[in-house]
Amino acid sequence: MSTIAVNAITDASGGNTASINGATPTNDNTMGRNRIINGDMRIDQRNAGASVTINSNQYTLDRYQAIQTQTGKYSVQQSTTAPTGFTNSMLITSASAYSVLSTDEFYFRQSIEGYNVSDLAFGTASAKTVTLSFWVRSSLTGTFGGALKNNSANRAYPFTYAISAANTWEQKSITIAGDTTGTWNTGNGRGLQVIFGLGVGANFSGTAGAWVGANYSSATGATSVVGTNGATWYITGVQLEAGSATSFERRLYGQELQLCYRYYYKIFPQATNSSLSLTGWTNGTTTAVLTGQFPVTMRIAPTALEQSGTASNYRIAASSGAANCSSVPTFTSPTNEYTFAVAFTVSSGLVSGQGAHGRTGSTTGASGYLGWSAEL
Repeated sequence: MSTIAVNAITDASGGNTASINGATPTNDNTMGRNRIINGDMRIDQRNAGASVTINSNQYTLDRYQAIQTQTGKYSVQQSTTAPTGFTNSMLITSASAYSVLSTDEFYFRQSIEGYNVSDLAFGTASAKTVTLSFWVRSSLTGTFGGALKNNSANRAYPFTYAISAANTWEQKSITIAGDTTGTWNTGNGRGLQVIFGLGVGANFSGTAGAWVGANYSSATGATSVVGTNGATWYITGVQLEAGSATSFERRLYGQELQLCYRYYYKIFPQATNSSLSLTGWTNGTTTAVLTGQFPVTMRIAPTALEQSGTASNYRIAASSGAANCSSVPTFTSPTNEYTFAVAFTVSSGLVSGQGAHGRTGSTTGASGYLGWSAEL
């Protein structure tokens, strides 16, 4: 096999770097350019496509957090309605005709880890221009808004985009000069927030098109999705990149899933009495500590265990026999960003010092999962 090594590929005139498959590889805009994870909405570990009514500030599709100041005003769901070239989108559906107060905020965001935007040099004289692009569709038309924001919420860039035709996919692109002031995290904390407004009050809305030292989540005058009962709003193909807009970066599904695992990892129940891939030892007649390894290094060490269902959704198998748990599994040490430990408890019958592993219980289904979060 032969290899050709060159310093650059230019167009026929010797000018700009040539485009390859619709993308132009330059110093600022190379492959691996999209800072958004799960931009095409294919991954939904938490809800597996089910609709969720937003009653708290909660994560929905992987890497996207729904924010609200009033409960039950909208729902979020992974959808198969998508423009050509995509298979999924995020669907927002308004649950009522709510009049947004000046102190209200309804939006969803993706918080980007500082490591993944450190090269943008925000907060310095070398701050790079970025472009936010996405596909959007709504039952409403008009001017909509969002914002880029730092972790401290004291630097924001409100932006607007127009939806011209109802229930029609439209592609949008917004170019934003990098912020040369403010403090921007470049470590494993929140480096940059990308926000799409769904109904943001006057206290958190500002004039579009400029950086400002304020906590703004949208642009003044933007259309409120939660203001119309039953209104729908879809989005997919979200991309944030240095420089100008290029075609959407399509990563392999497995690669995208691995990126999501850094922030959230969930073990799904597969069938009754199936393995949960946790092994360990019994440390008494009623308890066992079971451990496993995260598929990738998590952003930080999780501090809690998410689980669902009841005790009977979980089961311990050991040399002395197998039994349903008498309580739901609990978080325990040693859990860190590399490995996890879970305490399983049964009413009796274990022998201390035996090997053991975790299974789903005698009754299972959507319940019986285990999850760990290291979200921003």
